[in-house]
Amino acid sequence: MEAEEAYGRFNYIYSAELDADFEIKIGSLEGKRNRPNYQDLLDNPVGYFSGSYQEECSDLFVTVQVFNNGLPITLPIQTSYKSFTTRWNWNEWLTVPIKFSDLPRDAVLAFTIWDYYSIEGKVPIGGTTISVFGKRGTLRKGMHDLKVWADRDPDPLPGNTSETPGKSRDASDRMSQLAKLTKKHRDGHMTKIDWLDRLTFREIELVNEQEKRDSDFMYLMVEFPHIHYENIPYTLVYYEKEGDKAYEYQTQRETVIVNDPEITLENIVESKHHKLARSLRSGPSDKDLKPDSSTRDLLNTIVGYPPTKTLSSEEQDLVWKFRFYLSSQREALAKFLKSVNWKLSQESTAALEMLLKWSPMNVADALELLSPAFTHTKVRKYAIMRLRQADDEDLLLYLLQLVQALKYEDFKEIKTRNDRDLIPSNPEFYSHQTQKDTDMPSLLLTESSMNIEHPLAQSNITSSTSSLEEDYKPRSLTATTEEEILDAMNSGLPSGKNDTSPSALDDEMDLATFLISRACKNPVVANYFYWYLLVECEDHTDIPNEEVLDMYKSVLKRFSVALSKGPLEFKRQRALLSRQQLLVKLLCTLIQHVQKEGTQKKKLERLQARLHDSEFEIMKNEPIPLPLDPSIIVKGVVPDKASVFSSKLSPCLVTFQMVNGKEYKAIFKYGDDLRQDQLMLQMFQLMDKLLRHENLDLQMTPYKVLATGKNHGFVQYVESIALSEVSKEKAIQKFLRQHNPSETGPYGIAAEVMDNYVKSCAGYCVVTYLLQVGDRHLDNLLLTKSGKMFHIDFGFILGRDPKIMAPSMRLNRQMVEAMGGYDSEHFQRFKVFTYTAFLALRRSANLFLNLFSLMVDSNIPDIALEPDKTVKKVQEKFMLHLNDEQAVQYIQSLIDDSVNAFMPTLMEYTHKFSQALRK
Repeated sequence: MEAEEAYGRFNYIYSAELDADFEIKIGSLEGKRNRPNYQDLLDNPVGYFSGSYQEECSDLFVTVQVFNNGLPITLPIQTSYKSFTTRWNWNEWLTVPIKFSDLPRDAVLAFTIWDYYSIEGKVPIGGTTISVFGKRGTLRKGMHDLKVWADRDPDPLPGNTSETPGKSRDASDRMSQLAKLTKKHRDGHMTKIDWLDRLTFREIELVNEQEKRDSDFMYLMVEFPHIHYENIPYTLVYYEKEGDKAYEYQTQRETVIVNDPEITLENIVESKHHKLARSLRSGPSDKDLKPDSSTRDLLNTIVGYPPTKTLSSEEQDLVWKFRFYLSSQREALAKFLKSVNWKLSQESTAALEMLLKWSPMNVADALELLSPAFTHTKVRKYAIMRLRQADDEDLLLYLLQLVQALKYEDFKEIKTRNDRDLIPSNPEFYSHQTQKDTDMPSLLLTESSMNIEHPLAQSNITSSTSSLEEDYKPRSLTATTEEEILDAMNSGLPSGKNDTSPSALDDEMDLATFLISRACKNPVVANYFYWYLLVECEDHTDIPNEEVLDMYKSVLKRFSVALSKGPLEFKRQRALLSRQQLLVKLLCTLIQHVQKEGTQKKKLERLQARLHDSEFEIMKNEPIPLPLDPSIIVKGVVPDKASVFSSKLSPCLVTFQMVNGKEYKAIFKYGDDLRQDQLMLQMFQLMDKLLRHENLDLQMTPYKVLATGKNHGFVQYVESIALSEVSKEKAIQKFLRQHNPSETGPYGIAAEVMDNYVKSCAGYCVVTYLLQVGDRHLDNLLLTKSGKMFHIDFGFILGRDPKIMAPSMRLNRQMVEAMGGYDSEHFQRFKVFTYTAFLALRRSANLFLNLFSLMVDSNIPDIALEPDKTVKKVQEKFMLHLNDEQAVQYIQSLIDDSVNAFMPTLMEYTHKFSQALRK
């Protein structure tokens, strides 16, 4: 009676609680086995004697194995040998080596049917799979006809991902439908009527047999076990103990630092190999070594590597081995120096001997030796020896980076020379010593020492206007002047003898001494050198290394003393620099007062009123060179022509009166860090000069920018109009035609003006692409009346851009239409200029990489964000891995993408809308 009641309930047992071996019954195999075709028999005649060609049933056997997530978790179990005559029928229970409690939820049974095939052993004739648990997590029951996939191993992936499913996934399959109805009847979900059930099950068997005969598949019948306890049937439900318990775990892997006590120890095998490869005994034989063709090609590849490329140990050994062969190639010297282990004294000595015998480096390539990658003092002095060959014009192009390179010099040597040169008996030296360490270093002289009645009054060192203009012209230095400079610095130059021993570099100047000596020679170099130093000497609270700050202060003091101890023209240069600093101080104070005013009108009135003060009028008595451009000698300002720009920081346009009667306009900004703009304009100027050397004048406008402090400086003013004001359809042509009409010129514009426009567009497209200048809206693109287009405002460089999906090259539809459209002759010339400029600058890629490598530790905002990636960013844009033809195709694609880009147009409208709201 209890058993009958139990049948009316759902009785179950958890899989985790059933500690018994899992079993599966292999029943019969139905269906026809395909015979091999005649071609297969011809290819392999042994197949004729295999089981597949027998008239009767061959001796097949079945293996079963449990998988989880495609991986086996048991060994395969096979049926016993059985001889068959008319049908395959094993009718055998197999005990699988796994317990019910150990079965995972996604367990899959993989069945493989095998046949023996001559001496090759067993071969699979088909496979099929079925999950152990159903979709509701219960163990499958009863018999199942599994579809066998011929000539395939079973695919034991879980769910619907298996490629050999035993159960059909077709909802219209009759056998599948009938199997589901049979399961419902067995589970008591249908009313049971004995006489009708017998008829129905007989009909189901007939239907299944007919389906199997009509199918091309074979079917393997298997049976899952029924679980009974005390004659009561139970359903096995999958259950994992504490499977629903929540566990905390990290979603991201934690970095575990494992201490390796041997990581800093010497690798004796590598060290021995290195010593054998660099053995000095092979020196005499190395002199006669000549590489074969393949080695020569490899050496050329190594020499052609960019400066950022790290040489492998094998490449370093190869360069060392053929160092005498490479010594005639000046481009290979840097690679040779990178291949030297400077910690080994013998190798270091041999390398220094080779250094002076090597073909002298180019001045531009010598900049690499001043980077932080080269720390040996004599190597850096060799770089100075090469830099001494550069004229002042070239030196000015690299001066900003050379001042930054002081950070990588030997601070002890700089301090030693500084202590030797700063003589306490000099009365003007005491004025510096009395300053607090936190004060901004200055060349300012006290009123008592200079008898100055006013900050910009005439000093006791007089000079005429004509002599000032003469001083700031390029000039060569006489032997007497150089002697005076060196006497003033208490140092000496090498004798100039052709000495190739390493000791010849001992007397060479260090970088600080070199820069001070060249600054003393040339007032223009002195002007920029002074302001570059002064910016670095500001009390930067964000500089973690106080030694760097102290070093710059000591170099500035040493420069000041060198000028004060020199001849009269040195003293006059020092006084002019002092008065320049006072001018900047006056302008800073003036702009701060202007910024406090409310309306734009009051700001302008305040500016012009203060410029009328006697502080600026006094310059008429003693003109001074303008810090922004020392070739411009100014004697005062024109207050009525001053103006204030309508931006947040209220930069002011100041018109200076020059001694020759002309006027010079400059913008002075306070509260804005101009060092990034200064770097970009220096690069533009350098690129423009390199292009001119290639006879390619792209009519660029590298206006001058000078940061006189961390948050103030000068910007040269160029008469122009923003493209946002003339960017309507054909408006650029209309603007150029209005100011430069010509009946014979293209589109009614003077041919020279249109040529300027096309060339300047090409030039700036290339240089802004290489330097990855961002935030290029039409307010930052200006156009002069002569047709020269140029860029301003470089707050985003090296890939940073506030605009999403900004193109790499800024060239919009209006700019192209001004050339006459995509099919015009001028646009085709524009593309040719662009290709030529890019290829020309690519040939000087190493120079720009060297310059940026010296800037990685500067406080320029966009470099300081990712200093370790700065040089790589620039290198990527040069596309050095492409040949010239591929590079041209790449630039062509950039031009096409830029012209067809949609996002810049959308962002331009957004920018205009935001600007209109501000107004």
